[in-house]
Amino acid sequence: MKTPVIVSLALAASFVSLSASAEFAKSEDAIKYRQSALTVMGTHFARLGAMANGKLPYDAAQAARDAEVVALVSHLPWAGFAPGTDKGRESAARPEIWQEQAKFKDRADKMQTAVAERLLPAARSGNLDQLKAAFGPTAQSCKACHDDFRRR
Repeated sequence: MKTPVIVSLALAASFVSLSASAEFAKSEDAIKYRQSALTVMGTHFARLGAMANGKLPYDAAQAARDAEVVALVSHLPWAGFAPGTDKGRESAARPEIWQEQAKFKDRADKMQTAVAERLLPAARSGNLDQLKAAFGPTAQSCKACHDDFRRR
């Protein structure tokens, strides 16, 4: 039953991101879109990290909801990295994103896989130890992209 839900979420996210990329009137719109998606994803991911690290009380239901948001939103920001969006609105994106598109896509794919295959099932398990075990490797997949492609 979980697999159809994950597939449905992934399909919905891909349709949203495809339609969003076609709707950007200006590069600033695409930048704002990707920044917003990354902010939402980061907020929910940070809550999971705070629970995994004992900085917030563990709430199994909230952890599952946060992981579901991260899984859905993890598919959205990439449409906002369209050609021509490397300039304009203040951004933490490094030029290497547009120079090394294959590597950038690989990093995004690895993060989405870590979220879908590790973080989401662990959060849904209702088991804090499983969340702790999944959080670190998933966070590393995020960090790998940040190290190569994000300023600050």
